[in-house]
Amino acid sequence: MAKTLKLALSALAFAQAHKPRADVEQAFDQFLKDFDKSYDDVEKQARFAAFAENYEYIQRENAKKLSYKLGLNEFSDMTLDEFKMGMLGMNMPESVWGNVASGGVHKVSNASLPKSVDWRGKAVTPVKNQQQCGSCWAFSTTGALEGAWALATGKLVSLSEQQLVDCSKKFGNQGCSGGLMDNGFKYEEQAPVCTEDSYPYTAKNGICKASGCTVGIPAHGVTSYVDVKADDEQALMDAVAKQPVSVAIEADQMAFQMYKSGVLTKTCGTKLDHGVLVVGYGTEDGTDYWLVKNSWGATWGEQGFVKLERGKAGPGECGIKSQASYPVVSGSGPSPSPPSPPSPRRPRRLLRPRPPLPARATTRSRPARATRPRLRWRVLAAASARPSATPAPAPATCRQAPPRTPCASCRTAAAATSTAHLHASWAAAPAVPSASTSPAFWAFASTPTPSLLL
Repeated sequence: MAKTLKLALSALAFAQAHKPRADVEQAFDQFLKDFDKSYDDVEKQARFAAFAENYEYIQRENAKKLSYKLGLNEFSDMTLDEFKMGMLGMNMPESVWGNVASGGVHKVSNASLPKSVDWRGKAVTPVKNQQQCGSCWAFSTTGALEGAWALATGKLVSLSEQQLVDCSKKFGNQGCSGGLMDNGFKYEEQAPVCTEDSYPYTAKNGICKASGCTVGIPAHGVTSYVDVKADDEQALMDAVAKQPVSVAIEADQMAFQMYKSGVLTKTCGTKLDHGVLVVGYGTEDGTDYWLVKNSWGATWGEQGFVKLERGKAGPGECGIKSQASYPVVSGSGPSPSPPSPPSPRRPRRLLRPRPPLPARATTRSRPARATRPRLRWRVLAAASARPSATPAPAPATCRQAPPRTPCASCRTAAAATSTAHLHASWAAAPAVPSASTSPAFWAFASTPTPSLLL
């Protein structure tokens, strides 16, 4: 009896110890509402178990009063292993910079650096979300290009990550399975960069469709990219003071997954597995930090941003100084071709009518014909005008002939008609003066030939 009672009490104590706390259940229910999530009964149990573990971790860390705060976000129902598989996507090469040649190493200027830099609002687009696709490298690439282009042209344009996911595979990237920012820069050097609106993100691999997009940066607008010397804080600060810079970090720690605000000083390792964008630096409550734009949506961190401790020796917090680079842009697209000059107008030719041909002897009579179309010949009569025969109308063949090129029959008819007019006048006159003294003859012979201007 006593033994049975003891076993029952032990079972009850075990059940009470493993019964979900009311505050955890309440937090989980609120989490489902805030992030609009729903599961079937089986998945809900697994998600709740992962959520409960993350919730307990957040409570323990925040109780330590550290320089940063952790909090719930859309990843709070994921285990750490699941989070690593879906949200990270850096494929590190064997060498530091891979097999892609860069435009050189950043040269540190001698100018004094500002105490703080924040490119948000001027050269940084709103935070995006890569979702369950290992394309962080693409978001880091476009973020650096957006900043460089905005500073060079004054135009802040959101560029397409999906273009890099789909189209840059031959440069060494693997879409949702990972890639490198430098490989992305190399691809953008030789291709027009599409806008986000015309080539939207789908969070999955697809077929390249860049040919039909709206161009945000024209072909060859990206001229090269520059690497920043590894583990050199002064060099990275100098580069960030000029424009946003792509960097790689290690982000597979629970503190990074649940980050909410403040300066993250948790040692998170140097095994680079995530591409992000440094958009500034500064100091908060006496702790120096790097301001980093992430690609996990605005519900994560400080509206999508994280502050990583600045000043650590070596690779720095989360390895942020290990692999930094940024693109170089020309600042303007290719100049449009000048308009073609107008074709020289063909000069109009000054055409003059041919003089009438002499009449040919013929055995058959021909009706009198009018002068050539559009040409009027005048015979200036003498003081005593002599009557002349009325010319017959021109035949249909002459009226239908093109006005600019009289037909041969028309020319012959015109010559015959002119001669007939003279002969008729001389025959009707009572006294025919000689050709050498006839005013009509000389007036006809000396009349200038009319001309046509086409």
